[in-house]
Amino acid sequence: MQQQRDSGVPILERGDSPTANTAADWEAVRIFLEVVRRGSFRAAAEALGLSINTLRRSISDLEQQLTVTLLTRHVDGVRPTIEGEYILAAAKRMEEASFGIVRARDRAHPALEGEVKLAVTEGLGTFWVAPRLVEFQRAYPQLMVNLICAMQSADVLRLEADVAIQLTKPTAPDIKVVKLGRLHSMPFAGQPYIDAYGAPKTLAEMSKHRLVVQLAEQTETRRLFDQVFPGVPWSGFVTMINNTSTAHSWVIAKGAGIGWVPTYIHAIGGRFVPLEIDAHFPFDIWLTYHPDAGRIPRVRRMIDWIIDAFDPGKFPWFRDEFIHPNDLPKLYRGEPLANMFEGFVHSSQVTRPRVVK
Repeated sequence: MQQQRDSGVPILERGDSPTANTAADWEAVRIFLEVVRRGSFRAAAEALGLSINTLRRSISDLEQQLTVTLLTRHVDGVRPTIEGEYILAAAKRMEEASFGIVRARDRAHPALEGEVKLAVTEGLGTFWVAPRLVEFQRAYPQLMVNLICAMQSADVLRLEADVAIQLTKPTAPDIKVVKLGRLHSMPFAGQPYIDAYGAPKTLAEMSKHRLVVQLAEQTETRRLFDQVFPGVPWSGFVTMINNTSTAHSWVIAKGAGIGWVPTYIHAIGGRFVPLEIDAHFPFDIWLTYHPDAGRIPRVRRMIDWIIDAFDPGKFPWFRDEFIHPNDLPKLYRGEPLANMFEGFVHSSQVTRPRVVK
């Protein structure tokens, strides 16, 4: 009779379980969560900085404590059992509660000191946010900024970052989302490339040139490539593939090939030449954070600073409408852009970009 009554009831809520009143070890539960999220013991071990054997022993001990099998092993990794799915749901609630405790502690500490974790796409982080962070540091010298630059979106619900800037709109219902502006990408070539191969005037001509491609999940690179060059194979056309905006920009500037970069690239100078080809791609820029994090003083300061740093009224390259790089300098009314990137490029490099006609 008890077994029938318990059918469909989560394991941790069954009254006849010998461990029903025993609290699960949170560290073991955290490891279980990471193994499920990563899909394998090896990936979870790398993420947690622990040995695979340590993770396996922890899961085994948790299974013995809860008297259920949590995971099944497969050639492509691990998967939770039906009982494991019940435990997983409860574990996520435990994790969320633990993060809530951390945020409550931080809200109770009003001093503008400590660490603020800011996650941002690698390109925006390197070329836009990082050069400007010095002004934030001078305003709040007791704050330490942990700048996390990666093309993978950070999970602010799991405290992977206090604040995240990304190019895909978050869909989680429990977070704050603010549109900062819009990033406009268009094809550029380095002056050395144009000197060697000339500049294409149309997409048809470009298919006979050499292309540099940055593979990035948030910008859906492969889909956009197929949209612009339907049926065109990569072999013999794409001369280089890379996974960072920094490498991508450098190889274009040095003449390795033609590639898409943001129109604000003119702000850091170099030998980038915009090509007069109608193939512009807009990407909305999103700021996301947990509502509770927004009430933490040090995080709130960072949020306000970020919104100002991407203000389309101040920085026309972040407006919704596309503005050609040649027209951006006359619309910009702030401090000389050379000052912002001093030390990164020589001021003589920050000049009005050429246009290929």
